[in-house]
Amino acid sequence: MTASIGDPHEVRAHLVAAASAGHALTYSELLELLGHGFSRPRMRALCVTLGVVDRASAERGEPALAVLVVRQSDGLPGQGWWVAGGASDHDYVGPWEGPRAAALVERLQRVAFAYWAGRSP
Repeated sequence: MTASIGDPHEVRAHLVAAASAGHALTYSELLELLGHGFSRPRMRALCVTLGVVDRASAERGEPALAVLVVRQSDGLPGQGWWVAGGASDHDYVGPWEGPRAAALVERLQRVAFAYWAGRSP
């Protein structure tokens, strides 16, 4: 069954499951879970939905989930996460790649993993 890339409830469910299991997902993996193959337009559409998911999470007092979606090449979120507020929401100013970026992403992922460990959505 193919789920809508634009359905924040469906996307959130997959991200919460990943956080509960303590692992990140690549863009390709998340698109596959939603029943879609990877393409740049689908990835861009998914990024819009990830922003919706994170805004709703913040309103509920939950940690960010979009940081769990990463590039296969380096395990970091794509440019959209960095420019749409993912980094600035956490007072990070710096490069989108490299050790400092990886440290921020790892810290935020650990927060999400700890929050969702043993918790139901």
